[in-house]
Amino acid sequence: MATVSFSRMEDGTREDYLLLQELEKAHLAGTAERVLREMARQAEENYEGYKIGRLDHALQTATMAERDGADIDWIVAALLHDIGDGLAPLNHDRFAAELMRPFVREEVTWSVEHHGAFQMVFYAHHYGWNPNERDKYRGSPYFQSCVDFCGRWDQAAFDPEYPTETLEHFAPLVREVFGRKAYDPAVIRAGVVLGVPQGARQAAE
Repeated sequence: MATVSFSRMEDGTREDYLLLQELEKAHLAGTAERVLREMARQAEENYEGYKIGRLDHALQTATMAERDGADIDWIVAALLHDIGDGLAPLNHDRFAAELMRPFVREEVTWSVEHHGAFQMVFYAHHYGWNPNERDKYRGSPYFQSCVDFCGRWDQAAFDPEYPTETLEHFAPLVREVFGRKAYDPAVIRAGVVLGVPQGARQAAE
């Protein structure tokens, strides 16, 4: 396999960096498969004390989003919103948001990035913490989207009896999202608020 000539980046030539640029294309193209492998690996991990595991929660959240009629950005975000729990448990929300930021609209990325604070409304009072931590973000146009993401899907997706779709079911959506052109303004849609759909999920179940 071809390699660069340098051992210090400052010594690299144009030819070296053109080689790396070409090799990087294959690496970028494999992002979706790496994400899916990581999600599959999470089947081995449990949320200690919860009734379901990490992957089950992710799949259940995405299933609820899909059944509510959410678009592909919301569904993939629902699937991946906790992907950082293993490696970045203290800032898993920002970890997941950075993974998705080049490929989904800003409204969705913002909601994933802040969902940790917004989830506190459901439990923080039990620890003597501030359950209204989310109030500091009320000036954001995406505030209600994050409220709805957490309230409608994330906090409700810990039910071992819920009929949940498989990772294979969502894999084509993950591949489609990570196959997009990175940071395409037509995808990012800065400032656009579409909101979380209020579908008839419960009635359908």
